[in-house]
Amino acid sequence: MIPLLDLKAQYRTMQSEIEEAVLGVMRSSQYVLGEAVAAFERDFARYCGTEHAVAVNSGTSALHLSLLAIGILPGDEVITVPFTFVATVAAIRYTGARPVLADIDPGSYTIDPRNIEKAITPRTRAIIPVHLFGHPAEMDPILEIARARNLHVIEDAAQAHGSEYRGRRAGSLAQLGCFSFYPSKILGACGEGGIVTTSDPELARRIRMLRNWGQDGKYEHLLHGFNYRMDGIQGAVLGVKLRHLSRWIEGRRSRAALYDKLLDRSKVHIPWEAPHCRHVYTLYTIRSDRREAIRRGLEKAEVETAIHYPIPVHLQKAYAGLGYGPGAFPVSEKIAGEILSLPMYPELADAQVEKVCSVIAETLQ
Repeated sequence: MIPLLDLKAQYRTMQSEIEEAVLGVMRSSQYVLGEAVAAFERDFARYCGTEHAVAVNSGTSALHLSLLAIGILPGDEVITVPFTFVATVAAIRYTGARPVLADIDPGSYTIDPRNIEKAITPRTRAIIPVHLFGHPAEMDPILEIARARNLHVIEDAAQAHGSEYRGRRAGSLAQLGCFSFYPSKILGACGEGGIVTTSDPELARRIRMLRNWGQDGKYEHLLHGFNYRMDGIQGAVLGVKLRHLSRWIEGRRSRAALYDKLLDRSKVHIPWEAPHCRHVYTLYTIRSDRREAIRRGLEKAEVETAIHYPIPVHLQKAYAGLGYGPGAFPVSEKIAGEILSLPMYPELADAQVEKVCSVIAETLQ
């Protein structure tokens, strides 16, 4: 069996480091926040190139608090994409604001800046571009639109740890960057976790209060806050894993390069990387109008695959109230019907990549 992701293989490469870090938290008894979390915040901010990072309990919480910190209120509108995990849109709904969707670029699968202008109304307050699958959104025109219209921009960088746009890392490209540390991410916790990056000290201060019941000091509640704190063990684990992140990204990029080479003549669409961007391949996704045949062939050969995401947000029953129907976002709908994620992790062997590509080639003969 070739799994889609092999977390056991990753764990074996740093088992003693992880276990010692976890034991350190147990010895200190700093189970919620604490020095392990604070140290990780400092290190992650430095890695991203921001002044601050505020650790929380999930990527969804990171988005929610970022929206609240910039003052999003019920009745406001926030623009994002239909081709994303539902958490992006759910976080907007948590604030009482209305998600407004804009279709994606067919190459990068990220928001098409040309569609943002069409979605802006007098109620628009913010844009959330999603750096999907590890490729950053086209940020310069997005930021230009935001400046011209006095809008906030929040990066949904849940899948983009270490990705780069014009030499700058995700998380440092806008006012706020939001990351998930769900275990399947490139930088994954041993459970749930998230973080907000920013170089704005006041936004960082507000988010620190909001994650901890709105407190500015013990039992001094200045804001209506939440219990969104990161556990000490997750901070310790992430602190260890961050030291390996650059090596893991290079491993993923080398696996992606081999896939690209072997799939070059196979009649499938391989991931695209803009010349001014650095893709980190959180997922390696191909596209084909014969997706189901490929998926069945790989399943028969004991190769695990996944579909991210088969139903765009605007066609999900839970989000029917947004008022969009089939055909509203043709690019997102087409890609959702063709996308297929292949096994991708640094420990993936050349022979395993070769097997995956051989099965695809045989299927499409």
